[in-house]
Amino acid sequence: MTSKNYDDFLLQSLVSGNETGIKEIYKKIYPKVFNYVLKHDGSEDDAKDVMQKALLQLATRAQAKEFEITSSFEGYLFTTCKNVWRREAKLSKNRVTNDHVIDLVHEERDIALAAFEQDKWELFQEKLLEISENCRKILEYFFNKTPYVKIAEALGYATENTVRQRIFKCKTKLKDAIQSDARYKELKAL
Repeated sequence: MTSKNYDDFLLQSLVSGNETGIKEIYKKIYPKVFNYVLKHDGSEDDAKDVMQKALLQLATRAQAKEFEITSSFEGYLFTTCKNVWRREAKLSKNRVTNDHVIDLVHEERDIALAAFEQDKWELFQEKLLEISENCRKILEYFFNKTPYVKIAEALGYATENTVRQRIFKCKTKLKDAIQSDARYKELKAL
C-alpha cells in the first residue's frame, strides 16, 4: 500500500469509525502526542484528551467540507494535536480552578476554534511554500530560535546584521503573501 493510500485509509477509518484504522492511528501517533504533552507540562490524561479532541476535529473537518491532507496524515494529525495542546495550555493559565464551578467551555466552540486555528496554520504553510527557498531556510532557523551568529555561519552571511535584515525582508514577504490571500480577510473577520 502506498503512503498516500495508507493516509487515505487512516482518514476514511476515522470518518467512518473503522475500528481497525482507528487503532492503527492510536498505535502510530498517540506515543508521539503523549511525549509532546508530557514535555510541555501535561499529564497522561491531558495527552488522551488532546488526542480525542484532535481526532474529533479532524473527523468533523473531513465531513464538513471538501477536505484533503497535502502532507502525511500522521504529520497533519500531530500538528493538530500540538495546536490543541497549545490552546489547552493557554486556556488553563487563564482558568481559575474551583471544584464547585462548572467549566463553561463548550465542545462545539472548542471544535470551531480548533478549525479556525487549523485554517490559519494551513494558510501559513501554503504561503511559506510560495516564498523563495532561501527565505524558507532563514525563517526556519528564525522560528526555531537559532542564534543569529549560527544562522550567519550556516547560510554564509557576513554578519549577524545581514541575517537580521534578511529575516526582516523574508518575514515581510511572507506577511504580504498571507495578507494578499482572500482567505486571510475571511479569517481576520472571524
